[in-house]
Amino acid sequence: MQIGFGAPVSGAWATPQNLASFAARAEEAGYASLWSFQRLLIPEDKAASMEPVYHSVLDPMAALAYAAAVTSRIRLGVAVINAPYVSPGYLAKQAASLDVLSGGRHDLGLGIGWMPEEFALTGASMARRGARTREFIEVLRTLWTPGVSEYEGEFYQVPRGTMAPPPVQPGGPPILLGGMARPALERVGRLADGWVTSSRTDLARVGELIKIVQDSAAAAGRDPAALRVICRGVVRAGTEETGPDGQRVPLSGSYEQIRADTQQLAEQGVTEVFYDLNWDRQVGAPDADPAAATARAAEILEALAPGS
Repeated sequence: MQIGFGAPVSGAWATPQNLASFAARAEEAGYASLWSFQRLLIPEDKAASMEPVYHSVLDPMAALAYAAAVTSRIRLGVAVINAPYVSPGYLAKQAASLDVLSGGRHDLGLGIGWMPEEFALTGASMARRGARTREFIEVLRTLWTPGVSEYEGEFYQVPRGTMAPPPVQPGGPPILLGGMARPALERVGRLADGWVTSSRTDLARVGELIKIVQDSAAAAGRDPAALRVICRGVVRAGTEETGPDGQRVPLSGSYEQIRADTQQLAEQGVTEVFYDLNWDRQVGAPDADPAAATARAAEILEALAPGS
């Protein structure tokens, strides 16, 4: 089990100083990875009902490039960029550039999007997102192949040519897919290098969801054991939250409870958990006190550091 950390990209603690300092501190503390996420727009009529974490968010690729400059070992992942919002050619260039600038440390997570207003904002279509995702991935891998490449699909095309510089990692950054519905999980098994869970995933049944991914991989002739399973760890340190069933929500409570929950996730097949404090209202909410948010995040980073 590897332990990662959510970069300060949302709310009060998402400052240039904190992004640099927490990236460096996470690397020094032994965390394996640093993660960002995407949110483009908060619709006015939904603002009151959406979690504070979404109200003020840095661009995920810009944040990781910033973190790359102050680190040398820790992996840099995005969980996730919604593929319909961008062209695969443009994202292929961004991801390859980040891989070059970080010395081959980038992990690229992709989602299919869910908010109609963001589809309208980006001019994207909600139709046939699954089929588009398959081609999107094929285009990425085509463009990351050394030498001249070409692709002709139903939705995307790559005119014969080259994209340089190529990624440092052979074949390009690992591609991780999000999603919780069965078709999305089966898509992970068929196409991706791994699955990244969302903040809404029921971690108490994550083992069942992993089995869907693995069964799909086996059916496609792929090795299920080779797939990564990355869990966004929505940490609620110091507060025991309860779910609809009255049971304590995993990764809430004391540091000892959180570490025990992490071990249970490993036993269910999760290969990596990253502790994401952006979902902590005392840290990632825009109206949180900046000094208090930074201090709380620093304490949790140290307390949950690998080997602590």
